[in-house]
Amino acid sequence: MNSKQPFNVDLVLDRIREAVRPFPKAAMFALADEGFDSPFQQLIACIISIRTYDEVSLPVSRRLFAHARTAAEMSHLSPHEIEELIRESTYADRKAKQIHAIARQVVAEHDGVVPCDANIMLSFKGVGPKCASLALGVACHQPYVSVDTHVHRVTNRWGYVLTRTPEKTITALESKLPRSYWIEINRLLVPFGKHICMGQLPHCSTCPVLEMCQQVGVEHHR
Repeated sequence: MNSKQPFNVDLVLDRIREAVRPFPKAAMFALADEGFDSPFQQLIACIISIRTYDEVSLPVSRRLFAHARTAAEMSHLSPHEIEELIRESTYADRKAKQIHAIARQVVAEHDGVVPCDANIMLSFKGVGPKCASLALGVACHQPYVSVDTHVHRVTNRWGYVLTRTPEKTITALESKLPRSYWIEINRLLVPFGKHICMGQLPHCSTCPVLEMCQQVGVEHHR
């Protein structure tokens, strides 16, 4: 017999909002708070963060933006110079080439400013749905759901969605998550997934939403 209480997404996110307050913010939101909040900066920082821990990608992004904050400034750096500035990021060589190409394309085709347009963002090499959605949400204040490994894992663990890939989780959340939470879901679930609802041995005993979580796939926990 399932003794769990009905899932109330408003209550769940309200509790998580309080639970993650002591933890560092998700990288893109932290950078936005520091003034790196343009669509271009958000896209570039997101590329840097791919397969790279926030503890690494945040200082790397800051270092790069200290040398070039705009597409025009970035286009004047060589791929090698960009690579040296982001060298701690995973796949720095490939990312440097992508960043340089994006900067030049933005200057050539969009007068140096990344439009708040999903199709245009996705046309840039190296920009996938996650980064486009984050930039559209954080920089453009448009309602887009950005799903990374934490959002995908946590929402499936809750039993709120039942999907196999982050891409399918985006579609599932768009169909049922209230639009007012579309941007915030990433801001909340990244620190929640890193510090409370981890992939291995989640802290279920101290989780603020345990009574509503189905704990799908959880075999061992703390």
